[in-house]
Amino acid sequence: MTATATARPATLLRAARPAERPDRSTRETRVKRLLYVLGGGGACLVFLVPLAFALVRSVQPGDVIVNAPDPATFFDWTLSNFRQLGSQGALGRSILNSLTVSISTAALTALLATLAGYGFAKFRFRLLPWLFGLVLLTMMVPFQAILTPLYLQLSTMRLTDSLLGLVLFYTTVNLPFCVFVMRNAFEAVPEELEAAAHVDGAGTVRMLVSVLRPLITPGAATAALYAFLASWTEFLAALTFLTDQDLYTLPVSMVNLQQGAYGDINFGLIAAGAVVAMVPCVILYVALQRFYVAGLASGSIKG
Repeated sequence: MTATATARPATLLRAARPAERPDRSTRETRVKRLLYVLGGGGACLVFLVPLAFALVRSVQPGDVIVNAPDPATFFDWTLSNFRQLGSQGALGRSILNSLTVSISTAALTALLATLAGYGFAKFRFRLLPWLFGLVLLTMMVPFQAILTPLYLQLSTMRLTDSLLGLVLFYTTVNLPFCVFVMRNAFEAVPEELEAAAHVDGAGTVRMLVSVLRPLITPGAATAALYAFLASWTEFLAALTFLTDQDLYTLPVSMVNLQQGAYGDINFGLIAAGAVVAMVPCVILYVALQRFYVAGLASGSIKG
């Protein structure tokens, strides 16, 4: 009787213990969600606050920007900076030049990186590791260190003062990283899929276009986005290789936006131009964000 009475509370205690686990796991889940929300919110603030600050500055007069912060004049917003920016005829031509150079660079880089990445991932020969290591080694050399020989080479080829020469230069500079991305993208593709395509009679080009294209789209989008952003914001090479003002890209033209006597800079105009230059980058990144993340992660996990 006593043993039975003693066993019952122990049995009830054991039965009650599993009921506590869902409460603990639920509490841990809530804590994780809270930390995730706080971390994500903090990261969003880090990226969104500078964008919002630049947008606010672009609609403020120049004298408000250069003076000390004053709550009385902080909300003196106007579109005069954008109107003045729109009256700059050379700026519209510069935006068109930048779009031409950036889109051409992105397309050519993605194409060459796809072909090179396929070769490095699928072909097997003795010098393959050395050649791929040489490609990665070029990523460690900044183009600013070899700017003079690059200028002499383009001058010999009569490609200075030419948007085509600028496209070829940007493609060459961005190609090593994009080849690395595309090689990882092809490494993540199962070899059985390629073998099945060959059995069905598909050639290499047909296999790339029809079979492997959906699988390597994230990597190709990553390469194109990286090349576009790098060429859209690049200043030094465009300033060095271009002397014709009709061929200036947007970053170079932004430097020439100096108004007033003695070279005074209209910071309101500069802020408006920076917002205009920022719009294509934000739109393109948001549109290709899922491809960009997947492309950078491709090849990191195999099996």
